Amino acid sequence: MGSFFIEFRDPLFSIIIFFSIIFVITFISYWWGRYRRKEDTKDIDRFVKQFRTLPSKNELKVLISSGALSQKSWLLLAASYYKNGDYEKAIEIYNEILQISKESDAKKTMFLLGKTYFRAGFLARSKQIFLEILKKSPRTPEALNYLLLVYEQMRDYKAAKDVLEPLDELGEDIALDSEYLQALSILNDTKLSEQLKCEKLLTIYKENHNLIYMIFEYLFRINPKLAWENLDHSKSDILVQVLWNLNPQELNLDIISQNGYLRELYSARGDINLAKSSSTFEFDVLIKLGGKANATLGFEYVCSSCKGTYPFAFHRCSACHAIDSATTEITLGRDYMREFGEESNSFQ
Repeated sequence: MGSFFIEFRDPLFSIIIFFSIIFVITFISYWWGRYRRKEDTKDIDRFVKQFRTLPSKNELKVLISSGALSQKSWLLLAASYYKNGDYEKAIEIYNEILQISKESDAKKTMFLLGKTYFRAGFLARSKQIFLEILKKSPRTPEALNYLLLVYEQMRDYKAAKDVLEPLDELGEDIALDSEYLQALSILNDTKLSEQLKCEKLLTIYKENHNLIYMIFEYLFRINPKLAWENLDHSKSDILVQVLWNLNPQELNLDIISQNGYLRELYSARGDINLAKSSSTFEFDVLIKLGGKANATLGFEYVCSSCKGTYPFAFHRCSACHAIDSATTEITLGRDYMREFGEESNSFQ
């Protein structure tokens, strides 16, 4: 018995007991924390599950009017549906909120509803909402800008131009919008001949040298000779995909031979042999390969305003609605058209 008390008084024994207690406490805390996280996750899943299937219109009306959730919470929920692309659910919530909102609080919800209608493609309803907002509050630039977008999507360019006047009075910069709408109306005017369209588009370009891709993509497609004569060669990188896809007979070798970027571009494509290297990595690789590898250029477009990336060229960003904001990113990839041509020839 005495030996037991001697061991109990041993410092090593006390240290073992101390660390054993710490281990037990740590072990219990760890598993208790895991248990609580699991239970919290179940509670969150149960809460979210209630909103995966939106209640019927009548049930939704009762829920919103009952005040069980604040109006701010419903707006956040609708915004979440909007962000995830569930526009129908967002529209239902906004419509029900408008039924119980005070006149002074309805403007914001109406704007969100009109914006959601626009994103969902219900242009007529979106137009009606924004016109109603402007009827009550004419000096609302956000509603005017979206109404401009609605008219543009509906190809009602005359009405879109009319919206620019109140925006100008509110101090908004409308110069680029005006040029853009003018160019769109020309391109979509079925009464104008192709030659007259080219002339009118060049007139717009020469005023401010904007909308380079939009205008010259059309010019190179309709009248390559006119396009080459009027192109600012220092802006060739903006049109790199258009220039890369031109047919060999559409090239102006006199102009190409006088411009470093164009020499490198068409040396990379294999039309000429006027550049041995390039500061552009993709051009340099293709020049060095000399057509021996099945490679070509690929193109992506990045909005300089919101940094959104798109596989195709655009004139107005679909995310932030900026005009003439596309910058071209060049990539290297396999030349599937060449492979297809070689396969077709092998069967002949």
